[in-house]
Amino acid sequence: MAAGGGIFTTQNKVLPGAYINFVSKARALGAVGERGIVALPFMGSWGKENEVISLTAEDFQKSCLSVLGYSYTDDKMLPLREVFKGASEVKLLRLGSGEKAKAVIGTGENTLTVTAVCGGIRGNDIKIIIEADIDNENSFIVKTLVGDDFTEVDSQSAASVDELKANDFVTFSGTGITATAGTNLTGGTDKEITGNDYSKFLDKIEAEDFTTILYVGSDEVTKGLFASFVKRLRDDEGYKVTCVLHNYSKADFEGVISIKNDVAAVEGIIDKTGLVYWAAGKTAGAEVNESLTNVKYDGELKILASYKKSELKEFIGEGEFVLYGDKGEYKVLKDINSFTSITADKNLDFSNNQVIRVLDAVANDTARIFDNYYLGKVQNNATGRDIFKSELINYHNQLEAIQAIENFNTEDIVVEKGIEKGDVIVNEYIEPVGAMDKLYMTCIVE
Repeated sequence: MAAGGGIFTTQNKVLPGAYINFVSKARALGAVGERGIVALPFMGSWGKENEVISLTAEDFQKSCLSVLGYSYTDDKMLPLREVFKGASEVKLLRLGSGEKAKAVIGTGENTLTVTAVCGGIRGNDIKIIIEADIDNENSFIVKTLVGDDFTEVDSQSAASVDELKANDFVTFSGTGITATAGTNLTGGTDKEITGNDYSKFLDKIEAEDFTTILYVGSDEVTKGLFASFVKRLRDDEGYKVTCVLHNYSKADFEGVISIKNDVAAVEGIIDKTGLVYWAAGKTAGAEVNESLTNVKYDGELKILASYKKSELKEFIGEGEFVLYGDKGEYKVLKDINSFTSITADKNLDFSNNQVIRVLDAVANDTARIFDNYYLGKVQNNATGRDIFKSELINYHNQLEAIQAIENFNTEDIVVEKGIEKGDVIVNEYIEPVGAMDKLYMTCIVE
């Protein structure tokens, strides 16, 4: 992305980039980029420190143990399994790490120190087995096992400590190798997470490309921090991303989705706010021409959704994203965000997440096209502006072809020269398509 971006009030910007406003047409009040990337703060007991880890759905299934310390099916990975119900990729940063587990095997001048690669209590579940290598005299087989099921993650033969190589879980040091039937690492601890850890996460993740960001928790200050972060990215940086929070409709902003439902807590893994994981994954993965209205919940959590119809109506009016149903089957009532303060410039359409996905796609993709192919490369004359307009027309034709917008014609886009030599002004009219969600039928019987 270029250095400049966001919204504008007057043509007074200094940084090069694309500045794009969206306003409603005056009326009575009342190649499209890829999606699917979720950014999340990860509260795990294993993982690299101070480093953003990118995992595709395939990576998560195949490399979960080596990267995050637990197998795909482990209860500890439930939050990520929920996210991947919709997301194609996750970018996570581990919050805190704690002390690293260690073990000293042997005595005196013949000792082997084994140290966990990562801090955290998962290191206490690592076991080292050392036995004589019957195929190599004076050598030992050193095995690294992890978890209650003693999954073997590494096995190597070595005659000395210098020959031992670090693996995904432990490093080796010391003066000698001694046989052991099984020695567990100990002393691993998890660090208590503070608000400062979330601030560090946001600072680190800002440099990454993602579609949706989430915070799972009830702390109002932290929810406000995430909401403000996304508002700044959208309005000041021109980076159209979405934030999913629990019970935070007071954000009153099209970039923040407020999840109403609580879920049954899973001790030590997910609290009542855990539906945010699934909702963020589905939101990120929803295509520009797709609505989540009436989408069935397909995760593993127990949804709490005993609501009356009158309550459901209130939730929609309050800007709450809510699941409803019973007997274990729940669906999204309406794919909306927390925006409720209707104005002449922003009508009710801006509360519809499908509409926002279209507008965000237009903003992000137009900025990408401009930055990659026109910024500093094409002259700002009639010919250059005509070429840029043709590019935008082609892009909007793609949106219409996938039924993201409708009734588009070439006159809906106007490209003009701005005040300064390098300024380009684009004014356009688009009509996003929304999925059917209400039926009004009159049946006349004779």
